[in-house]
Amino acid sequence: MGTRIPSHQLSNGLYVSGRPDPQHQPRQPTLLSRAVPYTGGDVTKSGELAKMFDIPPSSSSTTTTTTGSFRSGSGPIPKRPPGSGPSSGSGPIVKRPSGSGPNSGSGPIAKRNSGSGPISGLQPTGLLTSGPLGSSVGRRSGQLEPAPVPKGKTVYGTAVTTLGYDDVRLGFKVSKTLMWMLLVAAVIGLMIGTFLMVAVKKPLILVGVAALLVLAAAVILWNFAYQKRRMLSYLRKYPDAELRGALDGQFVKVTGVVTCGSLPLESSFQKVPRCVYVSTELYEYKGWGGKSANPKHHCFSWGCRNSEKYMADFYISDFQSGLRAVVKAGYGAKVAPFVKETTVVDITKENRESSPSFVSWLADRSLSCDDRVMRLKEGYIKEGSTVSVMGVVRRHDNVLMIVPPTEPISTGCHWGCGLFPTYVEGLVVTCDENQNADVIPV
Repeated sequence: MGTRIPSHQLSNGLYVSGRPDPQHQPRQPTLLSRAVPYTGGDVTKSGELAKMFDIPPSSSSTTTTTTGSFRSGSGPIPKRPPGSGPSSGSGPIVKRPSGSGPNSGSGPIAKRNSGSGPISGLQPTGLLTSGPLGSSVGRRSGQLEPAPVPKGKTVYGTAVTTLGYDDVRLGFKVSKTLMWMLLVAAVIGLMIGTFLMVAVKKPLILVGVAALLVLAAAVILWNFAYQKRRMLSYLRKYPDAELRGALDGQFVKVTGVVTCGSLPLESSFQKVPRCVYVSTELYEYKGWGGKSANPKHHCFSWGCRNSEKYMADFYISDFQSGLRAVVKAGYGAKVAPFVKETTVVDITKENRESSPSFVSWLADRSLSCDDRVMRLKEGYIKEGSTVSVMGVVRRHDNVLMIVPPTEPISTGCHWGCGLFPTYVEGLVVTCDENQNADVIPV
């Protein structure tokens, strides 16, 4: 004989097995019957609190009690008019004036924070703060105040390569043996020509040797004047390589669009953001008896007084293969950037006060203005510019890198043009002159 399983019906009409849960049954409201003494703000009337601070209790203590709901405010309880109903709080509420009570004083009572109501520390962002945004004491969250901008020359860490104004040096790669042979031959020719002119009275040999020396000096001066132009022409004509088929350790030239690495740079004067290379140089003109900008500054020429050149690691996307490689130009690497600088400020004695930003730039670096003729030049390679990089390919854990070569890059000898082999050391980076027109947004 089976037993019947008890069941009950829920509020939504569904029948379920089992007995109803007694804890979900409605309860009768209970009233707070605990008496709360009124202290009026006096510690001596608080009983246990006074004992904690060894304060003797007052002789005349008031034990005003109330039954019903608990009141958070202080002051005497207003009398309820007759016929207002039972003491359960269902009658009309009597509004107490702001000046009533023992603590009323001579003005209105200040608003106190209770456990309910809107929180004053809640910001529009939804974060709780311990004070207003303008206060700095005890603040833990909220909007951060902008950090003070450091003045003076920008100082980067070891991840950025710092270059000097004469770090990119071009040299001639000529055999020292050949140079010594030519020098000895010139000295011997001068000695023989001088002897024949004195002994035989025939200056023909001396004139011929002198003409050869003048021609050699002209060739040397021609090479010095055409040195940088010859190197740039060689770099532009060098064929581009494809990174997809480049081998590890192969010297290549890659042309593509650059993007910043983990540490973008910013130009010093114009504040151009997100650059991979920045250069700001201050030049001064020295007349007869003027002040020298540097120890190598000669008269009637421009000399560099302050130089700020920085370069960091960046990425380049090859135009031919579309691959992206890391160019290791930071961490003190040997780099030779060829970027044409533009004159942004030209100061003379007449327009010295015409550029307040330039005067502020000088003051931040503790540079005096005086009566000098100055010129500020700035160059940069901005993100999205088209550049050419010449270096050695390295592959490490599926990461394609271009690092500085160990051997200098030489243009080779061109005797027909009277040019000696010119070389440059380090990772070569060239950029177009007009950067703003060729920048690709990335």
